[in-house]
Amino acid sequence: MRMSISNVGDLWGGFAAMLVALPAAIAFGVTIYSPLGTEFIAQGALAGILGAVALGMIAPMLGGTARLISAPCAPAAAVLAAFALDFLQRGGDYSVTLLLLSLLGIAAGFLQIIFGTLGLGQLIVYMPYPVVSAYLSGVGLYIIAGQVPRFLGVPTGVHFWEALFSPSFWQWPAIVIGVLTTGVMLGAPRLTRRIPAAILALAAGGLAYFALAVLDPGLLHLTGNSLVVGAAPRESGSFSDVLILHWLGLANIGPESLKEIAMPALTLAVLLSIDTLKTCVVLDALTRSRHDPNRELLGQGLGNIVSAVIGGVPGAGTMGATLVNVAHGAQSRLSGLTEGALALAVLLLLGSLIAWVPISALAAILIVVGLRMIDSHSLTFLQQRSSILDFLVMIAVIATALTVSLIAASGVGIVLAAVLFIREQIGGAVVRRKLAGNQLFSKRVRAEQEMAILSEHGKRSVIVELQGSLFFGTSNQLYLALEADLKRCDYLVLDMRRVQTVDVTAVHMLDLIKEMLAERHGLLIFSHLTSVLPSGHDMEKYFDQVGLVQPASPVRVFSELDDALEWVEDRLIEAVVLEQERERPLELYEIDLFRQRKADSLSILEKCMEKRSYKCGERFFSCGGSGDELFIIRSGLVRIVLPISDKLQHHLGTFGRGAFFGEMAFLDGDVRSADAIAFSDTEVFVLSRKNFDSFAEEHRKLGLSLMEGLASVLARRLRYTNAELRALES
Repeated sequence: MRMSISNVGDLWGGFAAMLVALPAAIAFGVTIYSPLGTEFIAQGALAGILGAVALGMIAPMLGGTARLISAPCAPAAAVLAAFALDFLQRGGDYSVTLLLLSLLGIAAGFLQIIFGTLGLGQLIVYMPYPVVSAYLSGVGLYIIAGQVPRFLGVPTGVHFWEALFSPSFWQWPAIVIGVLTTGVMLGAPRLTRRIPAAILALAAGGLAYFALAVLDPGLLHLTGNSLVVGAAPRESGSFSDVLILHWLGLANIGPESLKEIAMPALTLAVLLSIDTLKTCVVLDALTRSRHDPNRELLGQGLGNIVSAVIGGVPGAGTMGATLVNVAHGAQSRLSGLTEGALALAVLLLLGSLIAWVPISALAAILIVVGLRMIDSHSLTFLQQRSSILDFLVMIAVIATALTVSLIAASGVGIVLAAVLFIREQIGGAVVRRKLAGNQLFSKRVRAEQEMAILSEHGKRSVIVELQGSLFFGTSNQLYLALEADLKRCDYLVLDMRRVQTVDVTAVHMLDLIKEMLAERHGLLIFSHLTSVLPSGHDMEKYFDQVGLVQPASPVRVFSELDDALEWVEDRLIEAVVLEQERERPLELYEIDLFRQRKADSLSILEKCMEKRSYKCGERFFSCGGSGDELFIIRSGLVRIVLPISDKLQHHLGTFGRGAFFGEMAFLDGDVRSADAIAFSDTEVFVLSRKNFDSFAEEHRKLGLSLMEGLASVLARRLRYTNAELRALES
């Protein structure tokens, strides 16, 4: 059976990825184990390879991203090395430290599995950029600081500043090898991209070492040679026996020691998850695919657990190896499995050669990796006043990482992430628009007398459109925006359509606003209380549970803003006009359209009209139907709606006493353009176009006057609409 082209691409991609991932994995393992002493360096190199094997073979099988390469990475090296150094400085035992490093990797893996099970994969990638960038920059600087002593060849235990300013400790062969390795690492990509730069750099470092051995034959001996990784300590028994002996040490681990790994494990789990998912996002963009973040965290978590169990280093989906994998034709998860299998083959076939890898060459590779992790672009944050706080956040995280620890920096980063979120929420205005009741009207078409009342008394109501998040950070902003209106208005309408979140502090503020209005016999009115917020909560149900909206409370709730406006307008008009007078059916001479007309002419016109009564919900006409009657409302309400679909319609307006509708078909004779439905029991005058034309033939002057009256009323409606649009746009 022939191997398919995609399989060839996976094999070649996995091989190329292994060449990138393995040198870095060895270097990261050496970095983690170096604080334990020179004798543990070879064990660290082995742990790095085991990590590459375990992650390469486990994560692809269960992960949610094809072509992703998982291997030990810089954040893992930085966190684990910092933990080992801190624990040993506080008097920790070497064997206990080794065991805690393994337990830390297992705990981080379990946390990643929990993240994936709870569906947190989508949330982890939303960590603020300044915090993530600062932490990774801190990790980069931490790695550089840890590798400079090894680059210079100084003895183990000599730290950065002491190594930098103590030339007597320097070993010139280590420096020569480190400089040559750095030069190849930086220059190789300019010459060829077929062979990974890390492989060429490591090979150059190895060749330089053996070239120097010509001048100093002592370099050809492993015993006591601090310039190379050296041979792993010889243990009695097989690998499995050594592993079992290692885990038997759990008997010496107490509860206090386990507490030591809690915060580092959480830090490591979050960092490895972010590192993985950021790589997945880039991979999606390159391959036009879509990863499953929660499944990927499950695969990464299990891979890290297996790696720690067999004595390997934890890791994540790595950017460099993944990009090389894609560039060499990888198509599926087989490429990741190939990378892990080839790493195992290298361990079994070439494991003895690892002893001759120069430590300064590994240090040089990691220094370049660390430099590339530093986000120099962040310096541009200083150029904008609006981003200075972001820059200060980055400085705080980096300073904490370098002066205290990476673990403390993670805590600072989480706190500052919350600060950045609160700043962003507070920075936005929660009041989108605020208008008085004489600036924004409902869609109900009212008589001139009623519109005059609303124009004069509408300022007693205030309509406020809210937006964004109502929480403890914006509650005071909301109160200050409404403070002046609360002292004079009787009706406060809050449109909640664009509100995304509401917390208890905001509800308490709304309750205070309700009480302030109630003291003046005013009402708080809500519209658009969303049933499903982005958080998944039901706003109306929540308001009811916390006691803000109760049957006896001075609060009203409407599903639509227009319903709330119409209700408020009715209350304002009722305060001026007696309810009995408003409900009596109007006579023809009382309607605005026919005022100041001669009584005898109106008497003749009324004989051309028909008086009809409609029950609530009864239809006058339907969109697309025929008919040319003009309807003049004597009492009741009529709603005009535009059908959009079988289940959806748009409310165009509500007509009350003294208003007319149906004028479009009356004027042009075309079909009806909307539905007209009685919103309450309604009485109307009905004038057909045929009867009007007959009347106009005999009474031309009155007929022309009636047409002018229609035009005048329609013009007034347009003027109110124009004024409303102007207020909305201002």
